[in-house]
Amino acid sequence: MTFDSVRRIARSLPEVAESMIHGKPALKVSGKLLACVPVHSSAEAGCAAVRIDLVQRAALLRESPQTYYVTDHYVAYPMVLVRLARIEEDKLRDLLRRSWEFVTGKAAGSRSKERSKPSAVRTSTTTRHRPVSRKS
Repeated sequence: MTFDSVRRIARSLPEVAESMIHGKPALKVSGKLLACVPVHSSAEAGCAAVRIDLVQRAALLRESPQTYYVTDHYVAYPMVLVRLARIEEDKLRDLLRRSWEFVTGKAAGSRSKERSKPSAVRTSTTTRHRPVSRKS
């Protein structure tokens, strides 16, 4: 993957436009930063900086530190750095979709983020009880 891959995938999302930030390519949604080539020298070459909720960022860092990271400069910002050579296209597409939802405050493909969370909880609870009900 390269930043051209980021650009191609992000441009398929609503209202995403190409821009520049500090002389580097960037992608914005209604003027708000979505992703960019990292502008700070602490980022590794071949990476993208993607805006993401801090809770989701923590999960990404925990689950796949070989792909996602932050440097001291980016810690205070809701962004994650992505090693583009280590991410698969479907994972990048998912990350950019979640970034778009974070930046716009909209959940793509569902009515709202809050509405989708309880059903996930119910499903997991129901799944946990299935073996008990099969024995009855």
